[in-house]
Amino acid sequence: MKGLDLGKSRDTLTRAEIAVALNRKVGIPHTGSLAMVEAILDAMGAALERGENVKITGFGTFVLRDKGARVGRNPKTGEETPIAPRRVVTFRASGVLKDKIASEVGPEPA
Repeated sequence: MKGLDLGKSRDTLTRAEIAVALNRKVGIPHTGSLAMVEAILDAMGAALERGENVKITGFGTFVLRDKGARVGRNPKTGEETPIAPRRVVTFRASGVLKDKIASEVGPEPA
């Protein structure tokens, strides 16, 4: 992420690393930045639980989708199994984020 020094270069960004980045970029004490990250994630989770989508302009949208019941198949035995209807969360990246990702060419996969 441009402008935030995350310190480590790994495949996964954690809550703690986001809090450290906020601490360095904005100057909020570490406990305050960790509490802020938790509050944001709690608000997002609560909105999704209420059935609301979560849109973060310039980043993307977390969209709830209802999937209907269907018949699945055990790949090993071929036995059919009913799959109950359920609600899932999907993420749609914004155009801005897609452009940033496309312009950052990483190393070739092994």
